Amino acid sequence: MRNPDMACEVTLQPIDRFDLDAAILFSDILTIPDAMGLGLYFETGEGPCFRRSVRTAADVDSLHIPDPEQDLGYVMDAVRTIVRELNGRVPLIGFSGSPWTLATYMVEGGSTREFARVKTMAFAEPALMHRLLGVLADTVTAYLAAQIRAGAAAVQVFDTWGGALGHAAYREFSLAYMTRIVKGLRDLGCDQPVILFTKGGGQWIESIAASGCDAVGLDWTTDLGLARGITGGRVALQGNMDPALLRAPPARIRQEVVAVLDSYGPGSGHVFNLGHGITPDIDPEHVRALVDAVRELSPAYHRS
Repeated sequence: MRNPDMACEVTLQPIDRFDLDAAILFSDILTIPDAMGLGLYFETGEGPCFRRSVRTAADVDSLHIPDPEQDLGYVMDAVRTIVRELNGRVPLIGFSGSPWTLATYMVEGGSTREFARVKTMAFAEPALMHRLLGVLADTVTAYLAAQIRAGAAAVQVFDTWGGALGHAAYREFSLAYMTRIVKGLRDLGCDQPVILFTKGGGQWIESIAASGCDAVGLDWTTDLGLARGITGGRVALQGNMDPALLRAPPARIRQEVVAVLDSYGPGSGHVFNLGHGITPDIDPEHVRALVDAVRELSPAYHRS
């Protein structure tokens, strides 16, 4: 991740292997907390961990506000390297974790299934949580703007843990800060497409679409046709095949491609994608079966 040449190589491998329409930057959603001085490391069997967590006002006050070109310069160097090597073949998508998702890891000190500490802060000390989320939103805005300046053609905000919140809490602690990021990018003159993705966020599609974003990413629990009807063409929709289906035989994968295309229906505005990240156990030839099926079948849905 910190080596731009290696990050470029990993980013380009799927582009060289499959007939994809875009590349996505190889990085990590936790680069920002690491640059804030929390000490990111990975523990076998546990995933990402931090040597320092954020649980008090003093912890928030002591956070280092990273400069995207200096503290996160390795990311920008990777973006510039990838764009150069792509040489116009396909666009590059940059990304960041959402403020709520970053805060979850920072407050918990790593991965969690209970969200006990971060929800305690949100509900027992909301002013403190909003201070932390505000710092993160402004940092993410600067980070994504720097990726755009380095050559990213679009950026995506991954709200991995927004779906762990209740209805009102999602709007207060997650969506409000993603909306702030979208506005912040526009205020900085960045008119590149912004994609917002909340895992488990299907019930908030209309509100997400009203954020000012250009596209809404959907996981596999949401019907694309329903989402299209709710958003009324105001945004593009990205998704949403269950990644687990890539474990099925190619014939079954093809059936699912048809089902996803049918669920969206004819017309433009759909970016075919998985409903979340690909898992390490997937046979690459099953990915090829997916890409080939989309290439073959999707044009019929776009004809006038």
